[in-house]
Amino acid sequence: MSELLHISCAPHDRSSLSTKAVMRDVLLALLPTTVLGVWAHGWYSALIILLSITAAVLTEYAFDRVTKRNNTVTDGSAILTGLLLALTLPASVPVYIPVLGAVFAILVVKCLFGGLGHNFMNPALAGRSFLLISFGTAMTGYTLDGVSAATPLAELANGKTIDMLALAMGNTSGVIGSSALGLIAGGVYLLLARGITWEIPTATIGSTALFLMIFGGHGIDPAYLLPQLLGGGLLMAAFFMATDPVTCPSTTKGQLLYGCVTGVLIGLFRVKGASADSTTYAVLLANMFSNIIDELFIPLPFAFRIPKDFKKAIPKPVIILLVITLVAGAALSGVYVMTADRIAENQERANQAAFLEVLPGAVSFDSGDELKAAVEASQGAYGSVTVTNALAGLDGQGNVVGYAVAVRNAQSFDGGLALVVGIQADGTVNGISFTELHETAGMGMKCGEPDFMNQFVGVNAAKLTLNKGGASAGADTIDSVNGASVTSGSVVDAVNAALDFFAANLK
Repeated sequence: MSELLHISCAPHDRSSLSTKAVMRDVLLALLPTTVLGVWAHGWYSALIILLSITAAVLTEYAFDRVTKRNNTVTDGSAILTGLLLALTLPASVPVYIPVLGAVFAILVVKCLFGGLGHNFMNPALAGRSFLLISFGTAMTGYTLDGVSAATPLAELANGKTIDMLALAMGNTSGVIGSSALGLIAGGVYLLLARGITWEIPTATIGSTALFLMIFGGHGIDPAYLLPQLLGGGLLMAAFFMATDPVTCPSTTKGQLLYGCVTGVLIGLFRVKGASADSTTYAVLLANMFSNIIDELFIPLPFAFRIPKDFKKAIPKPVIILLVITLVAGAALSGVYVMTADRIAENQERANQAAFLEVLPGAVSFDSGDELKAAVEASQGAYGSVTVTNALAGLDGQGNVVGYAVAVRNAQSFDGGLALVVGIQADGTVNGISFTELHETAGMGMKCGEPDFMNQFVGVNAAKLTLNKGGASAGADTIDSVNGASVTSGSVVDAVNAALDFFAANLK
């Protein structure tokens, strides 16, 4: 009997590698940026991390119990998803944000698609995307030391020089896990531990750098490229998100192509996009192409022949969707090119009409060198609010009757708003006029109605406050539109920035 041969099914290659071991390595790799994130942003960020992990673990445990499946919490994947999600959140988000994001990531993206190994996109980034769409203001409210501030990439876009040491340590306005040093250390550890391979990080970072060199408008200027490569979530995407073994290709060539697609999308969204996030959507879109990329590079069995009819090699729906996308993209691009001048003209007319509305006594407007210099110097000084223009209103004799300050708040309920504030020489608000308002109909759009706008007329105060509880308590208090406190607050913040600009430069 001892001479009998034991025959078993494949695979015959045994390894000590397990899901738990892989998750442990990634958690260890995330430890440096987690510690530096809590150090830079305070203990509240540690609470956000704890809530995200707890919600992720409890959601997976509850799903397993309800569906009578084996307990999968012990493999560590839910802990990792909760930590990754938390590290992509601003340090000052309300406590319900990490909870909702973790529940969505685990329940919808992971469990409902079959659990670990069956999700079609990165759960943590899908949770972040859900939060960006649902709670845009909270997800883009970046602070540092409790003060609202622009992110390094936003400051870079405004022509400011970035403190590279602060960026490396994560001591900047942004998400919790923004330490470039911590992310690089974690990425190197994963490479040495063979938790990931070099193809995806190299291709992602390299293609992003190449795209920005060609289309970023700054060439190979290190002062521009280094902050772009070390900030904005690129390192997190390259080492921890795009390398998710479930949602990335399995072949070497496929991973290189996948990394290039991710990097080009990141560069494209940064240069041409208007979204508050580039890496999240870039990685999620690349996830959609992962299976197709694998089909291109997986070695074919011996003697297998590719069908002569190309349409049989690629699923017909894929071809149809590709054609529709190309045609629609070409059509939209053509329409934009043909109407770009007209759009610019209409925008200028809208601006002029807004200037006249807030300063009806002016017959002309002038923007001298001093005003232009003041506008330029104010960039990045008001957090999410930007002063875009400032004009002096002149009467028929050339006397100044007031100032029109154009401001834009990137944080509102639906993508930002812009308005012009008319201010008399003594600081009294003459009125406001919107040049951009695309909020929810029947709610945020009510901020563009006279009942709300007229509250600003005749107010003379250094700073206005928003009242959400009913009748206002003072002349410097603005009553919120019922059900639209986010939009109302965005308007008040924009007007406050205009008043501060006026007090600092014009009064």
